[in-house]
Amino acid sequence: MEISSFQSYLIILFVVLVIISIFVFKQFLKTRKDELNLVKFEQQGLDSLTQASELYEFGSIQIKKRLYSEASKTFSKAVEYYGNEPEEAKAIIENALGFSYAAQNEFKKAIKHYNSAIKSFPKYTVALNNLASAQQRLLEYDLAYATYKKVLVIDPSNKTAIKKSKELEKRNDYAPYKGINDKGFDK
Repeated sequence: MEISSFQSYLIILFVVLVIISIFVFKQFLKTRKDELNLVKFEQQGLDSLTQASELYEFGSIQIKKRLYSEASKTFSKAVEYYGNEPEEAKAIIENALGFSYAAQNEFKKAIKHYNSAIKSFPKYTVALNNLASAQQRLLEYDLAYATYKKVLVIDPSNKTAIKKSKELEKRNDYAPYKGINDKGFDK
């Protein structure tokens, strides 16, 4: 049995559609799970949650749904309850709180929480990258550059720090064009 080019085209198209359908279905299930968890936590109410891990999970879902102000409240409550958690868990919660503030363009608050995360876990490169990004948004380019360099000391292959430090190096080396008077423009 010989397969024509049209039949092979249909077979390839069918296989591609099946693969796409699998990915779409997986994404649907993941989104559905997040929605159900969000509803569950909202029904329980923020006041009934007293474990930092539950609050972190709730806040993470809120961030995925771009509910940043609600996530800030949730993570703030998690900070109140994380007393017995390991230092790494405290750093993750503080970083998430900083991220929720940064998403609302409250960079000074974000920096405060990123610094708390770094104090709890000094080699936490995600928090260091987030701190540098917030510093950059506040036009503190020298601080941001130094922070990215700290990341590169800890993790020399960190793609974010490599890319952003190169961008800042180009920015710091920038000098306005001085030859404008040579082109017939007088002041």
